[in-house]
Amino acid sequence: MAGSQETFGKKEREKKRLKKKQDKLLKKEERKASGQESMFVYVDEYGQLTDTPPDPSRKIKVDAASIEIGIPKKEDRNEEPDEPNEGKVSFFDTSKGFGFIIDSKSQEKYFVHVSGLLEEIKENDKVTYELEKGLKGLNAVRVKKI
Repeated sequence: MAGSQETFGKKEREKKRLKKKQDKLLKKEERKASGQESMFVYVDEYGQLTDTPPDPSRKIKVDAASIEIGIPKKEDRNEEPDEPNEGKVSFFDTSKGFGFIIDSKSQEKYFVHVSGLLEEIKENDKVTYELEKGLKGLNAVRVKKI
């Protein structure tokens, strides 16, 4: 005759599984009895988690259509046209094709390259220019003598 297919290990695992199931049911009954069955959590107006629902009188109505997702189109933005800045050429090397302009208002130094010139410049010239973001900071572009 063949022996039983249930081994000692199988019986022990089955006992543990049944015990866990009974413990779980027992805990569920205790929660029901103590009133902790509700697992809702609310967020108040300050962003804190609470177990009480928020006051409906403090609710703010938000129009979903007014929420703008993403970046507005360029024509929709209110951008003022950049007025050209004024400054003085502090250094310009014609052989290498670059130099620096000092802003007359803020005394900031801006890099200028020969590709950003509209006409030839030299040191101590008063110029107007616009700023663009370059690899290492702001660069002066569209540079003209005054």
